[in-house]
Amino acid sequence: MAARRARLQARFLLLLLPQVYCEYGMVHVLSEKGSSKGKDYCILFNSQWAHLPHDLGKASLLQLQDQTASVLCSPSDVPDGGFNNQIPMVMRGNCTFYEKVRLAQINGARGLLIVSRERLVPPGGNRSQYEEIDIPVALLSYSDMLDIGKSFGRSVKGAMYAPNEPVLDYNMVIIFVMAVGTVAIGGYWAGSRDVKKRYMKHKRDDGAEKHDDETVDVTPIMICVFVVMCCSMLVLLYFFYDHLVYVIIGIFCLAASIGLYSCLSPFVRRFPLGKCRIPDNNLPYFHKRPQVRMLLLAVFCISVSVVWGIFRNEDQWAWVLQDALGIAFCLYMLKTIRLPTFKGCTLLLLVLFVYDVFFVFITPFLTKTGESIMVEVAAGPSDSATHEKLPMVLKVPRLNSSPLALCDRPFSLLGFGDILVPGLLVAYCHRFDIQVQSSRVYFVACTIAYGIGLLVTFVALALMQMGQPALLYLVPCTLITSFAVALWRKELAMFWTGSGFAKDLPQPPLVIAPVNCPELPKDSNVPASQQETEQMTNPTLHVKELHGPTLTAEELADNDTKTEQSEISITQSEEPAGHNKDDLESKCLNLEQKQLE
Repeated sequence: MAARRARLQARFLLLLLPQVYCEYGMVHVLSEKGSSKGKDYCILFNSQWAHLPHDLGKASLLQLQDQTASVLCSPSDVPDGGFNNQIPMVMRGNCTFYEKVRLAQINGARGLLIVSRERLVPPGGNRSQYEEIDIPVALLSYSDMLDIGKSFGRSVKGAMYAPNEPVLDYNMVIIFVMAVGTVAIGGYWAGSRDVKKRYMKHKRDDGAEKHDDETVDVTPIMICVFVVMCCSMLVLLYFFYDHLVYVIIGIFCLAASIGLYSCLSPFVRRFPLGKCRIPDNNLPYFHKRPQVRMLLLAVFCISVSVVWGIFRNEDQWAWVLQDALGIAFCLYMLKTIRLPTFKGCTLLLLVLFVYDVFFVFITPFLTKTGESIMVEVAAGPSDSATHEKLPMVLKVPRLNSSPLALCDRPFSLLGFGDILVPGLLVAYCHRFDIQVQSSRVYFVACTIAYGIGLLVTFVALALMQMGQPALLYLVPCTLITSFAVALWRKELAMFWTGSGFAKDLPQPPLVIAPVNCPELPKDSNVPASQQETEQMTNPTLHVKELHGPTLTAEELADNDTKTEQSEISITQSEEPAGHNKDDLESKCLNLEQKQLE
């Protein structure tokens, strides 16, 4: 009973404590000489002391007096002549905010800027103190104070104001185009190359092309392990952010280099230059004698990642490199990871849906600060000693001038997971479209649904003014749309099983007839028995569709005549017999491929 009574008394005392309002504002600073352009700096104020105008034109432009040598806690800290129509800048500490602002107001100040070396907190007080004070008071960071002195000197003027936050920033358009474009291109590329590999698997490819065609089929066990790893890494980042952030940055640089190489290599292979290979050697990787152009491409991709890693904190342009590397990484992952069934897609999206909602909306009730673990890790903890940010996001600077953009969130962010997870479903839809020859109905519908879900996310972000779990809106939009299209086309069973739908499609009866390839010239250096064995182990077949259950003798004779007319006449060249043999084998394989297509 005593413990319960103590808890009730503590809650009652919390209710009696004065509420402190925290708002972001700006102080516009320019030189008194008027020779330089002005600059805005972030301030944190409490509107209960005094309100700030929303428009810079209505704010009073007053002289800023540097009094940071004192803390303004006693009358002896006031300079001779007071602060007549000035805004003094004093250091934080040694007394309450009320004592500082009261001394400033008594001595003629029109405002007060308290410079803080620590984290900015809103200046608080009680109701009677708020009623007594009628000048604005705000906190300014120590680094901004130093920048003011460095940029404008000691003779400066300033105006404090707090413009309204825009409902939606225009940079959302850029993020929307990048996200939808990445999902559409990645899904289309992944589906097309998967089908191409099925039809080209019997051709002889070189090692590089085989390596590029490797894919990973995701199983339910892999999905569960992946989600557990994501949860563990997110919690570890929340508690040990300063130690693990550099590990994530290093992993991103490596993965982004591989992704950029994978995206650019198809275009580089089209160039006619640099096809020569490096000399024979025993070095790792180089012993395969890669082409010079591919080696130069690898050096370029690694250089781009290294440049970003060095200048990653340059807010003016480093975000462009980060977004380019991020898009290349997402395209590479969409091309490499494959969900073989819609059942697997549903499992992955629903599990990550719960994961995203839990770490954004539920974790604020479990943390001491009341902050979301997901938002805190994605944006970087405010008390981080390194001030590093995780690179696993697309980021675009805010285009509208606002206190929030200046003080707290200069960039709008979209995590890679919000692109990759729905993108895997889009890629699956494209593969299914090609298999059932549905004119890409599933692919287009799922891509449009992703765009609509992203727009809903932006609207929720504008209405709630807080970080949103994008998968909360993207997963229902894409899953329900794909399910509805399959149900409407009466292909839900095939769409759900995925890997077995090709077997269930009705196939016309096939007849296999040998193709009359010219007889290979005999090599005098090879025994006749070996040549016969090669011909027996490398048969070339011609596949023809029959449009009826049976064929008459006249139709069969007509088909034989057409086959004889379609034979390719190959004249024997004057080159050695061994070279003619390889050339004829290649032509026969090409003929087989054309007939299969």
